[in-house]
Amino acid sequence: MKHNHQLYLYSFLDHFRLLKKSYPAKIMFVAFVGTHVPLLTLLLSFLISNSYSLEMAVRVLVIALLATLAGTAATLYAIRHLLAPVILTSATLQDYLNTKTLPELPTDFADEAGTLMADTSQTLHKLDELIHHISNYDDLTGLPNRDLFRDRLQQTLSQPQNKQRLIAIFLLSIDDFTDLSHALEHKTLNLLLRAVAQRLTTCVGQTDVLTSLSRNEFAIARTEIPSFESVIKLSQLLLNTLAKPFSIEGSSIRITVSIGITINELNQSNGVDRLLQQANIALYQTKQHRSQYQFYSPEMNAQLQERLTLENELYGALERNEIVVYYQPLIDLHTRQVTAVEALIRWQHPTWGLVSPAQFIPIAEANGLIVPIGEWVLRTACAQNRAWQLAGLSAIRISVNLSARQFEQPNLLQVVSQILQETGLEASYLELEVTESLLMVDVERSVKTLKQLRELGIWLALDDFGTGYSSLNYLKRFPFNMLKIDRSFVHDVMSNPDSAAVTDAIIALAKSLRLNITAEGVETQEQLEYLEMRGCDEGQGFYFSPAVPAEKIIQILQQSSQQRETIAA
Repeated sequence: MKHNHQLYLYSFLDHFRLLKKSYPAKIMFVAFVGTHVPLLTLLLSFLISNSYSLEMAVRVLVIALLATLAGTAATLYAIRHLLAPVILTSATLQDYLNTKTLPELPTDFADEAGTLMADTSQTLHKLDELIHHISNYDDLTGLPNRDLFRDRLQQTLSQPQNKQRLIAIFLLSIDDFTDLSHALEHKTLNLLLRAVAQRLTTCVGQTDVLTSLSRNEFAIARTEIPSFESVIKLSQLLLNTLAKPFSIEGSSIRITVSIGITINELNQSNGVDRLLQQANIALYQTKQHRSQYQFYSPEMNAQLQERLTLENELYGALERNEIVVYYQPLIDLHTRQVTAVEALIRWQHPTWGLVSPAQFIPIAEANGLIVPIGEWVLRTACAQNRAWQLAGLSAIRISVNLSARQFEQPNLLQVVSQILQETGLEASYLELEVTESLLMVDVERSVKTLKQLRELGIWLALDDFGTGYSSLNYLKRFPFNMLKIDRSFVHDVMSNPDSAAVTDAIIALAKSLRLNITAEGVETQEQLEYLEMRGCDEGQGFYFSPAVPAEKIIQILQQSSQQRETIAA
């Protein structure tokens, strides 16, 4: 290891065991040797000279020795005190490292030792401020972080006059942040987040506490709540403020946020972390219901616990053979024969029984389990349809829903092709259903994917038509064979003129685009007659049959085949 040449003496003395751990000892040793050089020189001159008598020599040596010792003691004492700035600075640095105690070194000396003390003191104070800022503030937005948020809140409410005061926690989350982060450059995204933080500071009062919990989540604590309406007013202010476009590097960027709110007391059993958890539950409900804000309630917590239980049980359900496929027939409204069946997923839990798809499919969509489950359903449905054909039943379409996650998979075309090849089902007997909202995420990619599926010979159906964007401009670009009228319109088509008008318009639109039309949710004879009169091609619903297991649907298929043979004869 190389040392500065000015440290050669220091390095040399460091090799001695007695001097190694003490800088003052090194100084004292050098001072001691230096002060004894005159005495040693005098002693040597007496030894080599015969000019002095022994008595004179001893006398001179004793006086010289005493004078040297006195001078050495005084020198060492003075040096010891002159070393105090260095020793004090070293001790101060050690105290800061061990206990984070800030120094109280003097700063009014101008020499090297004084500069050392002053610079050390200033450096440690700046370092402490920097450490405090890094530990307590978000480095991107400059807002307090969770730890400082918790501390400030506890300090505010630890005051006696605030013991029983209610506190409102607002938890804000930027919607679709993952997509936003992919669409924007890193620098642009950071500038946007800083701008969001800056706008939030304009919405809060002096007694409010604003914090950045993560890159896309912020929290506000309001300790002064004059009325419930004031909480709603702040929510609206936050939403309106952030809804205005952000001008970032010449580009206009719009965002939306979701807010979860809890109002409660802050006490030992209901601390800051607990309140944030409650606000997070409310935020989850806001996103689930696609609303702007939601207030926490114990019922929400119970629902979340139920969801977590369902999610835990859903893992492994496919491997445990708890996922099953039910089938619902699609009926030709003119011949009353089965033209297709829709494969519908069900969860047969060993304890809970049949779990509604409305409960577990959103969970599977959120955690990604819908991809393997959806692939299994597609393979099972294709294999079942091929088995019916081999059993001699009339060839019909099998309709399978594609989830958003499945549709986004880059290998979707390969997966579908492989399943058709494995099961031996011709592509013309498979129908894939997608929803409008799924397609609108990336229109160009959606058009490309649908055209590739269509080129395989697969039927394509647009499910729940009328509930999404319903844009003719986009619809004519998608290569669909079928439009499916959502059950919400069919349900009150006889009693609600608006639903009847929408239904008529969808049927007319489908005919103008030369598309087949299927009505979902047919439950009564009146609905059937209305749809038949308007020219709807197919219908499905409880009026014909609910979704049933494969062994029960086969009876319906056999009856339909017999009717078809009778008509043909």
